[in-house]
Amino acid sequence: MSNLLSLTITQLRHAADLKEKIEAMTKELASILGVSTPASAKAPKKGKMSAAGRARVAAAQKARWAKIKAAKPVAKAPVKKRTMSAAAKAKISAAAKARWAKIKSAGNKSL
Repeated sequence: MSNLLSLTITQLRHAADLKEKIEAMTKELASILGVSTPASAKAPKKGKMSAAGRARVAAAQKARWAKIKAAKPVAKAPVKKRTMSAAAKAKISAAAKARWAKIKSAGNKSL
């Protein structure tokens, strides 16, 4: 058998026509002999859902959404802000002022 890439367009068309004729004759022969066509030639059946089945799925989905929407989120207790005592603020401020005084005395203008 020759390579398909080396065939000309007319040769490819002729080969396709022959293949179609063979398939048509095979079907005709099968119908005359009463033989069913091979299973591989038949298209696979597509599964279809009945109207009742679709209705059940839709009802179930609506029920799920209703359950989600009905459930009210539990409010969390507000987080209490931490406040710093005045004494702690004064202590931090004094430490920062002492650091800056030390830096400025050394002649630096930045950390």
